[in-house]
Amino acid sequence: MGIQFGPDFTFGVATASYQVEGAVHEGGRGVSIWDTFSHTPGKTFGGQTGDVACDHYHRVDKDLDTMVELGVDSYRFSIDWPRIQPNGTGPANQAGIDFYSHLVDKLLERGITPFATLYHWDLPQALEDKGGWPARDTAYRFADYTDLVAQALGDRVAMWATLNEPWCTAMVGYASGEHAPGLHSPAKAIAAAHHLNLAHGLAVQALRSRTTGKIGVVLNIHQIYPESDSAEDVQACRTAQAAANWIFSDPMLQGCYDDLTIESMRPHTDWEFVHDGDMDLIHQDLDMVGLNYYFPSTLRAGKTRSTEPTPWVGAESVEWVAPRPPLTQMGWPIDPHGLTDQITDFHQRYPDVDLVVSENGAAMPDKVSEDGIIHDQDRIDYLDSHIRAVHDALDAGAPVKGYYLWALMDNFEWAHGYSKRFGILHMNYDTLERTWKDSARWYQQFLATRTLP
Repeated sequence: MGIQFGPDFTFGVATASYQVEGAVHEGGRGVSIWDTFSHTPGKTFGGQTGDVACDHYHRVDKDLDTMVELGVDSYRFSIDWPRIQPNGTGPANQAGIDFYSHLVDKLLERGITPFATLYHWDLPQALEDKGGWPARDTAYRFADYTDLVAQALGDRVAMWATLNEPWCTAMVGYASGEHAPGLHSPAKAIAAAHHLNLAHGLAVQALRSRTTGKIGVVLNIHQIYPESDSAEDVQACRTAQAAANWIFSDPMLQGCYDDLTIESMRPHTDWEFVHDGDMDLIHQDLDMVGLNYYFPSTLRAGKTRSTEPTPWVGAESVEWVAPRPPLTQMGWPIDPHGLTDQITDFHQRYPDVDLVVSENGAAMPDKVSEDGIIHDQDRIDYLDSHIRAVHDALDAGAPVKGYYLWALMDNFEWAHGYSKRFGILHMNYDTLERTWKDSARWYQQFLATRTLP
């Protein structure tokens, strides 16, 4: 019989607006922080930008036809804030609304469920110029933007996520500077984290007033293991989890910051940006939480506190253990058991919310063979083992409702530009031609039966 998923389990593919859409100067779109960052010399691989990306903006109908051919149930996409509000404030830009309305309508015509993410890192540059996420007002501007989108699409979108990976937005954008806007301020990063939490809560309220769709958030919960059972390593692991994971999940799902989270951040902030009533605003009822998973990490207790720019604000004293092969092209370890643990650990801490694996996939050193096909058996092995890991979590009692493969197609991989390929469709960036990799055929065959041998 094999490993089988029921008909109610959702399988999909995922993309993000700046990574695939292109057309950055069309349809009245404003400038995002990623436009500014990618056009800044030295910030991205080869100075590459998302100006054209995969041209999904113009080729959306054909890409949706590909999803039908694949046999997916759902498409997770993100909405580009500067397409809706070019400067982050004011009325909706109708051309932007029309693009996403067309996308949603065409998905529904094809029997594919739309899963919209409201924020996948493309903050309008005009709002960054006013302080960005470290500024409290940005959370309220996000609520206004959410209301505009929900007013236009709320009657047709069945699944919503407020934010994608707020840890990356706050810590990689404002502390380590590897992502837009490229700052190096731990204090600003922590303030950004709180205001992202606040934005999430306000956005959920806005959505509830406009839609009956399921509402949640997408988190990149880091699956971290201590190198040993020593008290020092175990405590270092808990500190890293508190600083990177619980800083978002606890306020959203429990209405408070964990004491360890607060204390781990004390060297950088006194939390003066937390106002009375914030926790009530942040803690909203959620229908689901999306978990993004690519790899686990192992750490040990460190001797000294690092002063180098790092996204691990609050856990600067831990030492990360070098990953062991096999590795993806990103240098990330391949460990499907970490996905099972991530899901079951999260369910144990927050037992009252449904879960979705909202991103999972691998960048591999794809090569076009003489027959014109990309024989990416390494990616097939990765996907096979991780989908099995999801089933193991289901068997353990975790309420997992869906799995979204990252990504539909090779795309702009942020600071890595076009040097890393996550897609099951190969992208020729000169011609923008999409070619099915072996992994796409494998996913298609799997979806036809929902069974693994």
